[in-house]
Amino acid sequence: MLARLGRLCFRRRRLVVVAWLALVLGVHAAGQVTGTSYDDAFNIPASESRDGFDLIDEHFGDVGNGFGGTIVFRSERGVDDPAVRRAMEEMFARAAELEGVVVSSPYDDPLGLHTSPDGTVAYAEVNLVGEVDQTRGTEIGDDLRRLAPELDGLTVEIGGAILGEFEPPNAELIGLAFAIVVLILSFGSVLAMGLPIGVALFGVATGAGIIALVSNLTSIPDLTTMLGAMIGLGVGIDYALFIVTRYREGTHHGHDPEEATLLAIDSAGRAVLFAGTTVVISLLGMLIIGLPFISGMAIGASATVAMTMAASVTLLPALLGFAQHRVEVTRWRGLIAAGFVALALLGAGIGVQPLLVGAPLAVVVLLAGVAVAPLRREVPRRPPRPVRETLPHRWSRLVQSRPWVGLLAGAAFLVVLAVPVLDLQLGFSDEGNFPTSTTTRRAYDLLAEGFGPGVNGPLVVVAEADGAGGAVGAQQVADAVAAADGVAQVFPVFPSDLAAPTDAPAFLVQVIPSTSPQDPATAALVERLRDDVIPAAAEGTGLEVRLTGAVAANIDFTEYLEGRMPWFFGAVLALSFLLLMAVFRSLLVPIKAVVMNLLSIASAYGVVVAVFQWGWFGDLFGIAGAPIEPFVPMMLFAIVFGLSMDYEVFLLSRVKEEFDRTGDPVGSVADGLAATARVITAAAAIMVVVFGSFVFEDDRIIKLFGLGLAAAVLLDASVVRMLLVPSTMALLGRRNWWLPAWLDRLLPRIDVEGPAHEPDDDLTQGESPAAEGELSASGAVSR
Repeated sequence: MLARLGRLCFRRRRLVVVAWLALVLGVHAAGQVTGTSYDDAFNIPASESRDGFDLIDEHFGDVGNGFGGTIVFRSERGVDDPAVRRAMEEMFARAAELEGVVVSSPYDDPLGLHTSPDGTVAYAEVNLVGEVDQTRGTEIGDDLRRLAPELDGLTVEIGGAILGEFEPPNAELIGLAFAIVVLILSFGSVLAMGLPIGVALFGVATGAGIIALVSNLTSIPDLTTMLGAMIGLGVGIDYALFIVTRYREGTHHGHDPEEATLLAIDSAGRAVLFAGTTVVISLLGMLIIGLPFISGMAIGASATVAMTMAASVTLLPALLGFAQHRVEVTRWRGLIAAGFVALALLGAGIGVQPLLVGAPLAVVVLLAGVAVAPLRREVPRRPPRPVRETLPHRWSRLVQSRPWVGLLAGAAFLVVLAVPVLDLQLGFSDEGNFPTSTTTRRAYDLLAEGFGPGVNGPLVVVAEADGAGGAVGAQQVADAVAAADGVAQVFPVFPSDLAAPTDAPAFLVQVIPSTSPQDPATAALVERLRDDVIPAAAEGTGLEVRLTGAVAANIDFTEYLEGRMPWFFGAVLALSFLLLMAVFRSLLVPIKAVVMNLLSIASAYGVVVAVFQWGWFGDLFGIAGAPIEPFVPMMLFAIVFGLSMDYEVFLLSRVKEEFDRTGDPVGSVADGLAATARVITAAAAIMVVVFGSFVFEDDRIIKLFGLGLAAAVLLDASVVRMLLVPSTMALLGRRNWWLPAWLDRLLPRIDVEGPAHEPDDDLTQGESPAAEGELSASGAVSR
């Protein structure tokens, strides 16, 4: 079926390209018409926090939701200095005129709770009413920053992540620049470089359009588009690269372009579909968590992966139909122009304007190549070395000669990297983890300096009365909370009905802890207030009391995901084991793969914890140490699992083929490793630079994903594939491929590499007489 699809796309290449262009333009045009409706709300699961927010929404409306930020200001002359007060009140008045903005001035607070005890720091609360996404929030933040008065001795900072400075993402340009370099160095062909990148861009562009459309149907976080671009670029280039490599192998062995395309799609295309489907399934597995925020990211990321997978098996054959033998021809003009394009992309990605000159220089080189003979000359290609004379083959035999050394050294290295996981603290970062150069972070620090660390993470007690006279009970609860250890300040009870405060249906109390939002002591305080202090104080008052707020909600969200994480990991690992057992008809190979998968992922987690939680190299990455967002380990696990399966299938299928052909359990490992090392190394290098480039983004979560994925791919393609796999397979020998007969009969047969023979005559229209031997499904030549 795949061979027929490849033939159809190859022969109807113009129609296929036009169809893809129409698809990309169509989804984006539809997105322009319908607009987007991204939702960054965490959709708290059933918990006390959610019940509390429901009560706030019911009785206090948008102004009580605490969604927004702060205007923090400091003056050594004191915030009540007439000049300071006049300047700040003018700013507050003009800020209140902004659409959707409600400002609570500290000068309207008769109790002075929004002014520090020494009178030098104060803050106004900025509530955002209605639907406000990150883009609109950034615009409001920019407006507020422009309104800040300039007065000697006065410092004004704008707090709140939603109001923070936000630079448009461009890290994918850095990844593309490095991908161009890696592909050209690996394969020496400009077209062989351009085809995978072009296919990946089509898939990512289509996926981004679909994400925008789906955001109108379900909850999709704003960062999903960037996450999808990151994953789509990595896997899209990866998948197309495997297919182009098989195509080139086919042409090297005498097949014409159409035959080589069919062979590539019918072999590598199967592996691409298998690996891509595995990634999609593992991502969609997060739907079982039951939280719209998690589900939205899973749907968006899986849609992008599905589009890149579809582009690899449909658009790529069409592009190969246009390129044909030119894939093997590289002229100096194309090589030099590609280098200048990479330079321009790098300049655009890191914001260095002079490097953008690479784009016009690339055009000049291409135009000059028409008249300048040296630029039209072909770049000489080195003939490929025999497999058994390559460095990967010699490396494999060296490792296999001392398998215990390789196994213990590789495992020890991964275990050492994984040690920080033992200290993993799940939670949410906040404005205190922004770079110190941002106004958001400076506002956070000013508040902590003036009011104590707990002011940046207030708790909210909301009480609903079952009748009149609830004010007495609400005050009783507030007094009990104020007396609790770990509470720095309790604001006055605020009734929902200011006209009848004594008999209001609901009451709200803001509580300032004495510790910062990320301090474990704050989580302990929340638990103590909920379990002991509030129930005892509310007993007999007829009040329904809930402790909520952003900090409490984050704690509930984290606990919810922690409880479901082992089930998700177990399901993914079980799926991995069953799929590999069905593919390779082996019991020990899947067990080994699962263990190694756990080791490599745990090591990547360790790197993430060391950098993002402990703060190692924080200045280099522009972050401060903070808990790891609780949804990140699941997302990383799902994505890395699929990518690991990709390499596992690509490598072990070659090893199994050689073993079936020769019966040599040692030589087959070395031959399989040598045959796949070049393409796996190139694919891994591209994904490492693509994922790694996202650490230059402003968003901490995107940085975290970028580093985590880059580390996981690097470790998987190097330590696991080049050290642990040959070591363990050498130790197991023929037992690698053992499977009980009864289990073999029960398992379905999954063919991910295609038939190990030429395609049917009706597909290729006859064998090529130039073929020197039979091209197997994995691209090796058997004689």
